[in-house]
Amino acid sequence: MLEELDPIIKLAVDTGRGILAGGGQMQADCEAVLIEDGSRQEDIWGANWIALTQIIEFEALINIRPKQQNMSMAIQDAVIKSKVENISRKLLEGV
Repeated sequence: MLEELDPIIKLAVDTGRGILAGGGQMQADCEAVLIEDGSRQEDIWGANWIALTQIIEFEALINIRPKQQNMSMAIQDAVIKSKVENISRKLLEGV
């Protein structure tokens, strides 16, 4: 997943299914892979994983969703943000 933008990995996280897709130049690329695999767009949220520090940045263009009351690139809902973090850490850190 690091091949495109080392040390950053673009992520799309499906909070309903507890899976993620990573790599590529944009989270939208990862989102498309998840949708092809059966994920629902409203369950997919974008983030960045900084591999060296294991920091998660919760900002992506795919997060701008007026219908879901998320008006910015940042994930605004604390519950969704927590789900994205937990799934990402579980799958990328093995926590």
